Amino acid sequence: MKAMKTVLICMVVAVPVALGAFYFGRNVESFSGRSQMIGEEAHAEEKHEAHQEEPGHESEQGEGFHGKDSHQSSESHREENGHIPLTEDQIRALGIVTVKAGPGTVQTVLTLPGEIILNDDAQALVTPYVSGYVKEIRKREGDRVQKGEVMAVLESRELADAGTLYLAARERLVLARKNFEREASLWRKKITPETDYLESKMALSAARIAVRSTRQKLMALGLSKTVVDRFPQKADDSLTRYEIVSPLEGQVLQKNLTLGEMVESTDAVYRVADMKTVWVKINLLQKQLPYLKKGMTVHIRSDDPLPEATGTLTFIGPLVGRQTRTASGRVTLSNPNGEWRPGLFVTARVAAGEKRIPLLIPKKAVQQMGGKSVVFVPGEEGFEERVVTTGRSDETHVEITGGLSIGDEIVTDGSFELKATLMTDGMDSHAGHGH
Repeated sequence: MKAMKTVLICMVVAVPVALGAFYFGRNVESFSGRSQMIGEEAHAEEKHEAHQEEPGHESEQGEGFHGKDSHQSSESHREENGHIPLTEDQIRALGIVTVKAGPGTVQTVLTLPGEIILNDDAQALVTPYVSGYVKEIRKREGDRVQKGEVMAVLESRELADAGTLYLAARERLVLARKNFEREASLWRKKITPETDYLESKMALSAARIAVRSTRQKLMALGLSKTVVDRFPQKADDSLTRYEIVSPLEGQVLQKNLTLGEMVESTDAVYRVADMKTVWVKINLLQKQLPYLKKGMTVHIRSDDPLPEATGTLTFIGPLVGRQTRTASGRVTLSNPNGEWRPGLFVTARVAAGEKRIPLLIPKKAVQQMGGKSVVFVPGEEGFEERVVTTGRSDETHVEITGGLSIGDEIVTDGSFELKATLMTDGMDSHAGHGH
């Protein structure tokens, strides 16, 4: 029994020791990166290594390891220093174009929010000038109208009264003229005294004044000279007919009357606008005012699918608001097709000046990498990235204040492709190291 116990105790102790030795050996193998061989395998390996060390002898396996290490070293060098070696075919495939950095001109462009509004000088509120009942409606919202075209017809007693006075004055003028001619003939024949002649002459003058006065009253009611001249030929029932006509060519924006309604002479029954030109209302910041002058060309853009249009800065407000610290501005914009509708929000851009810059490059040459602005320049080992600092810019070019010198060659077309290539190589290199 004692012997059996002794054997069991030895087994219990030996098994953990053996397992520990095995685990320790495996860890040593993983840290050293070299396989641990025993017996004949180790002896064979030593012979093999001795054979490789003989002069003039190189193994294919040794060349393979050397090439892999060299490739990894090249990848690490490219990732660290930003070198991108490319063949001529690859350069052509990426469409890479280089230019020399040099001086240039930057435009000061002001971007201003705006809104399309009606041209106040090309719109009108149509009033009837007389009171009356709506008898006909010929134009409604959205309809096109010509200048002088009839839009609606009223039945007006006020017009009838004014027309009657005019016709009566015309009749009195006819009688006064005949009486004057008779008295003048008798006076010349010494039949009647001169006083009768003078009285008839005065009556003729008063009749002429009455006709002129009543005629002017009719024209003051909005009747044209042609319509007034036709008044004597009108039938009695047409003296009350008053036609509301458009004062300009354009489009009906509002209609404020219905059939049978009584309208007054002060009521605006129509609103008409000629929208061949519209205004763009813009707000000008206090600091922007020194750059702006009347007559400047302004480029107008909209979020809607409308082509860019150009207008003229025709008004700059003389006052600056106390609260907003802005002045009002106005751009006159041609609108022959009516596509710039009042109420649209737009962006107005004004080229307000130019400034000469010592070092200016195209914006497309600058890429953002790791929170820094970089450009790509050709070098001995290929294209390499160079960190730069930027300054003023416009839509197409940017000022370089550091990192480049005049005459340095930079990549313009293909700059983004080089950035993508560099980032891809960096990711591939990291992925390879992870294995």
